[in-house]
Amino acid sequence: MFLMFHPLFWVMVGPAFLIALWAQYRVKTTFAKYSQVKARSGMSGARAAQEIIRAEGLDVTVEPIPGQLTDHYDPRSKTLRLSEPVYGGTSLAALGIAAHEAGHAIQHARGYAPMALRSAIVPAASLGSTMAMPLFFFGLIFGGARGLPFGMYLMMAGIVIFAAVVAFQIVTLPVEFNASTRAVRLLTTQGIVTDEEAAGAKRVLSAAALTYVAAALQGILTLLYLIMRARR
Repeated sequence: MFLMFHPLFWVMVGPAFLIALWAQYRVKTTFAKYSQVKARSGMSGARAAQEIIRAEGLDVTVEPIPGQLTDHYDPRSKTLRLSEPVYGGTSLAALGIAAHEAGHAIQHARGYAPMALRSAIVPAASLGSTMAMPLFFFGLIFGGARGLPFGMYLMMAGIVIFAAVVAFQIVTLPVEFNASTRAVRLLTTQGIVTDEEAAGAKRVLSAAALTYVAAALQGILTLLYLIMRARR
């Protein structure tokens, strides 16, 4: 990204990049650690998700998907897709992630407001993730190097649609935290893990939550940087 060559960018946004790298490291190491700790119930991630979905009375399909940490819930098809290590895994890490994704299915079924708001922002956030920086870049060129007045309008347009990306990242935080809280509670109430084992699953989910916090912080600081550059 062209903005990364500007010193001010690293002064403002650099710390968030470091936090993001640290968060990624925490996710990988915590997942690797608790992937080696088997749950006493011997239940797989797929079965745990199915048990939670059944207990909540939901009509949701659980299926495997290739890759690692590719787990997600698709509200359009009401399908909970678990990565292969989670789908067939019997570790605390696998059960924690499977229950977390089941938590998203419950949020969707219960009309959880932040999740509905996040879904509404998706189109604008998708546009912002692809168009915000090019618009700002061309605005910077025409408004700075060539002194053309519409350059500022291009920069402002880039800032506005990038703000949608930041809004999406911020709204994602309560959605993810709530899903993790539901996951830990459901794992214990359904007898899938013991209270002691739930602590391990919670550590995996807490590490994953850091990545969302880091992304939101990075987005906020980048937005502030864009505003400062435009004002200059």
